[in-house]
Amino acid sequence: KYPMSTIKAQTEPIILAFGATAGRDRPIPGRDLNGIHFAMAFLTANTNHLLDSGLEENIHKTQSDDLRPHIAAHGKRVVVIGGGETGTDCIATSIRHGAVSVVNFELLPEPPGSRAADNPWPQWPKIFRIDYGHGEAKHKYGTDPRTYCILSKEFVDDGNGNVAGIKTVRVEWGKDSSGRFQMKEVPDSSEFFPADLVLLSMGFLGPDTSLVKHTSLETDPRGNYKADYGRFLTSDKGTFACGDCRRGQSLVVWAINEGRG
Repeated sequence: KYPMSTIKAQTEPIILAFGATAGRDRPIPGRDLNGIHFAMAFLTANTNHLLDSGLEENIHKTQSDDLRPHIAAHGKRVVVIGGGETGTDCIATSIRHGAVSVVNFELLPEPPGSRAADNPWPQWPKIFRIDYGHGEAKHKYGTDPRTYCILSKEFVDDGNGNVAGIKTVRVEWGKDSSGRFQMKEVPDSSEFFPADLVLLSMGFLGPDTSLVKHTSLETDPRGNYKADYGRFLTSDKGTFACGDCRRGQSLVVWAINEGRG
């Protein structure tokens, strides 16, 4: 709403603490169709809508001039592309809106039930987990919403500029001669998944740069704003950065820690 130059002219110092919410996109054919949104746009609009309504029930069924716009999943077939905590939040929020169905695409294979030989302690255990969204989906629809080793290839138009589904292929993973995992598409594995709402939850690339794109703020190789922990001063005098926009996508406890700093 306000350019950085205007803010700097009116106040000093400035603290950048707006997270790292720039999502990874899936620029395949049909990406510009209506009904395809980044996960954070969906979740943020949902929270704003709830706050505006005073947490009133069933507000997601209709829009209202008194409430900020939201992205409603009520009565829709929802596909969430990508997992993690953000994907789980999208699954659970869609269910609570009243989605007809929810499917979750995972590019990687289903994790094992216990540690694999190449994942010893004290490494983080890469094992199969059921988060709250998965449990709610299974309770409501009868099955776990996740489908693994699947790659989106095209978003399909309903003829009116809205998404109607996704064309996909199955993939398999294997190590190359150097020991690195490589993905390849499985022949004759094309599928079609109907969808009225698609939510992109494939991780984050860094902080939103729209506010500061015309400034001289330095960034690190990952696109985060450069500022030493403890001082938090950026390359721009009087401008400080903390939390995920400085350290990258992380846990809320780190944001709290840096905010206190």
